Amino acid sequence: MKKSILILAFFGLALSSCNDFNRMVKSTDNEMKYEVAMDYYDRGDYNHALQLFDLLQASFRNTPRGELITYRTALCYYLQQDYEIAGYYFNRFVQVYPFSFDAEKAAFMNAYCSYLTSPVSSLDQTNTFAAIKQLNNFMDRYPKSDSIARAQQLLDNLNEKLEEKDYNICKLFYRMENYSAAITSFENMLKNYPNTKHREEILFDMAKTYYDYAENSVPEKQRERYETCIEQCNALSYLYPDSKLLNEVGAISTKARKKLENIK
Repeated sequence: MKKSILILAFFGLALSSCNDFNRMVKSTDNEMKYEVAMDYYDRGDYNHALQLFDLLQASFRNTPRGELITYRTALCYYLQQDYEIAGYYFNRFVQVYPFSFDAEKAAFMNAYCSYLTSPVSSLDQTNTFAAIKQLNNFMDRYPKSDSIARAQQLLDNLNEKLEEKDYNICKLFYRMENYSAAITSFENMLKNYPNTKHREEILFDMAKTYYDYAENSVPEKQRERYETCIEQCNALSYLYPDSKLLNEVGAISTKARKKLENIK
């Protein structure tokens, strides 16, 4: 009761002066400091809570209060959308308190924070690869977790992002008229992502690329590349008989056949 009264008094004073918080920071009463820090957290004042949590880490390390301080420190950063630091503290929590009731949740949050730092597909994907590793580690460590389905969905999202980046690179090679690199990239796409949603588009892109590649090739290479272009057109027509691209594919195939007629 005395502690509660003191805390209420402290917050009443804090409304009128920042000096009261500074005095609390300098106080040697860690019990009071702990109670005030938790009250700040409950009120959603994460900046002040973090300052006090930081001061209390060493004093309560490897105790139930230290466990809660470390976990709430991570949550403070997460709730402030500072996901890199939040992930660091969630990971630290798992390392220091591996048998905690909240260890599994912290492990997931560590992976989730890593997921949230993954950039759009057009940027460098280093963070995306790190997030994939974290999510896989979580799923391996907690295979029966209630968060497995959520982790798998996040993992699928990240893999789709990598797939999108790779597909955009393929198209970039084509726009740069680097047809050899474009073809290799498209072929790798089909190998690396056998269930890609872009398969139909890739077959069309490959047909178009082979046609342009043949057009810009030395005579002795043209026949082979026009023939491969036609094969790609046939593959798309066979696999996607209702494709909206059939008219364009047919036009490419027709042009390639006419070119072949003129090659001795």
